[in-house]
Amino acid sequence: MSEKFLARHTTVTLRRLLDSKKPLVALVPIGSTEPHGPHLGLGTDVVISAAACVRATELFAKKGPLTAVIAPAVSYGVTDCAQGFAGAVSIPPAVLTAYLSAICDGLIAQGIRHVCLVNNHLEPAQDAAVRAVLGDRGNKISVACPLTRKWAKTLDAEFKSGACHAGLYETSIMMAAAPEMVDDATRSVLEPVPISLSKKLDAGITTFAAMGMELAYAGDPASASIEEGERMIQRLAEMVVGEVRDSLGLST
Repeated sequence: MSEKFLARHTTVTLRRLLDSKKPLVALVPIGSTEPHGPHLGLGTDVVISAAACVRATELFAKKGPLTAVIAPAVSYGVTDCAQGFAGAVSIPPAVLTAYLSAICDGLIAQGIRHVCLVNNHLEPAQDAAVRAVLGDRGNKISVACPLTRKWAKTLDAEFKSGACHAGLYETSIMMAAAPEMVDDATRSVLEPVPISLSKKLDAGITTFAAMGMELAYAGDPASASIEEGERMIQRLAEMVVGEVRDSLGLST
């Protein structure tokens, strides 16, 4: 299997990939810089996206006929829900859409067949800004995000409940993918916070503080496990592969 990360390729090795018979797909991990409770790093979302991308490259290699590489990540996004907490760095939706559009167009211009934007920062305005990139680009671009019902139903019960910001779901993935970004001593004593972000947002309550998330988390991080994290990474990777193959008209 060839080098997974685009940034580690030289111009020579990339040209070799582009000239091969297998169509080349670029996966762009997208996240945010925002609070994830007192136990997870600010870069949690992009780490989750990157972990899904790494696993997806392995699935692509097994399934064929595509080859996938992971493009440099985008670690800033629309982070208005977390306003008031230290570490919430938000950018305007239009700026994010324009930046991602330019990245996609640049990758396609290189001869890459397809770009998949892999987003795991699930703020509605972020999702809309990422999906706006699709525009009239046809099957050159896809978006993989677990907010869509098709993929949400494959994830765990906490995710489906909406009480899943830095809870069992995200914390498990981080324990599996980047344990150095988990404060385990803090995590293990956190009480469950059964606040459904999706229900609060539907009710017009748009910030963590207003929702009652005093420590910027919801769900049950103390119940997280590496095993659950590995299972969820696999599901997210299958989502990435599914969106790409769907967009290109290949069987999934």
